Amino acid sequence: MFWVLFLLLAWAGLLIACARLLKAAAEPAQPAPGTAAARHHHELNLYEAAYLAGGPERVAELTLLSMQRQRRLLLAYTGWATVVDPVGLDPYERSVLGAFGPDGQEPVTSVRAVAARDPAVRALADRLGEAGLALGDGAQREISAGIRSVRQATGLVIAMAVAALCVPAGQSTNTMILCWFALPLILALGCLAIARVEGHAQSAWASPAGRRLLVELGRERAMRGSLTAVALRGLRAVTEPELRAALTCGRRGRIPGQRGH
Repeated sequence: MFWVLFLLLAWAGLLIACARLLKAAAEPAQPAPGTAAARHHHELNLYEAAYLAGGPERVAELTLLSMQRQRRLLLAYTGWATVVDPVGLDPYERSVLGAFGPDGQEPVTSVRAVAARDPAVRALADRLGEAGLALGDGAQREISAGIRSVRQATGLVIAMAVAALCVPAGQSTNTMILCWFALPLILALGCLAIARVEGHAQSAWASPAGRRLLVELGRERAMRGSLTAVALRGLRAVTEPELRAALTCGRRGRIPGQRGH
């Protein structure tokens, strides 16, 4: 029955890892009444929705698309952007315009990357974090670390099962030993499956309170092709093929040379 020690080690490692993941996932809960989140307005503006749904790059993409629809910026299907109106109406537009050189033309990928790192977007993230609507960097790291711990525990369970098969089992059969180790393995794989589904279904940037506001906004205003839909769902909500090409060009390969718009 020496293999039972390996089983206990497998359970111990797995339970510790699962507890870490559950703790990390439970921490970004909705704050109690009277906190900044409770006092936050009930409707998100588009920039806030874009950040909660897709992070800093989503804010930059929304700003680019908004300025293009106002004819203040031209986005070519080749992946280049050209400034038409050099005056920004808000901090996010100014962050986009600040990414252009003196000739007023830059690849969309470069503009998006620079705008996403702008202090205005960082301030937006801090404000949403203080309101309890966005996950802080620490919360995101803890959740990722918890998932890694469960993956490592899964490997530990398998290793302990192999070790258990290599020691004298007394009257226990290999089938019985594998059945006992199947229980922690099922739990580990179930946790990883749930974490994967939750990760696809929910934003990695929004807290539970923020996700509730995103759902409400989607029900009320997310018409196909609208800026609200883009803020919530990203570039897949862009209905114009040329605009989608402009915003996605360069993400999976080389950006074509600029030959004019």
